[in-house]
Amino acid sequence: MLVFIIRRLMQSVVVLFVMSLLVFLGVFAIGNPVDILINPQADQEDIKRTIAALGLDKPLWEQYWIFLRNALHGDLGTSFAHGTPALKLIFERMPATMELAVCAILLAVLLGIPLGLWAGLRPGGVAGKTIMGVSILGFSLPTFWVGLMLIMVFAVQLGWLPSNGRGETTSLLGIPVSFLTVDGLRHLLLPAVTLSLLNIAMVIRLTRAGTQEAMLMDYVKFARAKGLSNTRIVGVHVLKNIMIPIVTVIALQFGSIIAFAIVTESIFAWPGMGKLIIDSIQLLDRPVIVAYLMVIVTLFILINLLVDIIYSVLDPRVRIADNKG
Repeated sequence: MLVFIIRRLMQSVVVLFVMSLLVFLGVFAIGNPVDILINPQADQEDIKRTIAALGLDKPLWEQYWIFLRNALHGDLGTSFAHGTPALKLIFERMPATMELAVCAILLAVLLGIPLGLWAGLRPGGVAGKTIMGVSILGFSLPTFWVGLMLIMVFAVQLGWLPSNGRGETTSLLGIPVSFLTVDGLRHLLLPAVTLSLLNIAMVIRLTRAGTQEAMLMDYVKFARAKGLSNTRIVGVHVLKNIMIPIVTVIALQFGSIIAFAIVTESIFAWPGMGKLIIDSIQLLDRPVIVAYLMVIVTLFILINLLVDIIYSVLDPRVRIADNKG
């Protein structure tokens, strides 16, 4: 197991380095922030001083070298617009985005797996067909439309839930969270449901397909022949064997939720990283954009590493095959 983890860590470092180069080149090849940050009436001397202060007067390769050297010390640059470290700005907004993403993925797991099992065990029943029909809607409806409809129904017409903001927060291990307060939960519910619908549908369909396939396997037939109850067969034999693809999808979708929660955060005015990155793109605030993308890339790498480790626990053959390779 230790060799397996070390090998994955080494691969992750290489991927992170390559992605840092691609991100840096991609962001720094777009536009000129000086045109936005400097008053058009400024004279040439002011423009030159500003360009030098921002470090934009150096060749691109030197800028990347400085970025890489500073990144190894935990410094991903200073925001052009705010004048504060880019990582600080992102970490200030990250708890809100992470809270929203965790709630969305929990809804997907707590609703998707049981509903998918039900549909897979009773595919011909009314409930099973209804579940699959509703899951199609989860794939089909655009996120922004779902968010607007939820606001229209539950915030405007019924007045049950607030439509924007994060609500009251409280500190948990020094991190502000909203799910521990009633007002925070009321603010969290609509954006979390909006963000989770696609993932609920995906988990339902994946669980249903895995369940139907597993029920035809010999180990299920042998378990029935031994007189085991259906609850034990499903809970121990079926569910364990379909968890690997489910874990993969959930983990990858968790990273996608964090990265692409921008639409939902914009609709509900949720104070997460999405609003920050939109503002930074409009201002061509390169350090913040690069820092945001590097944080997202790092999260994806860590999530994939965690998935690989969970793989090796659920199915030791994965670890054995990797060691042979």
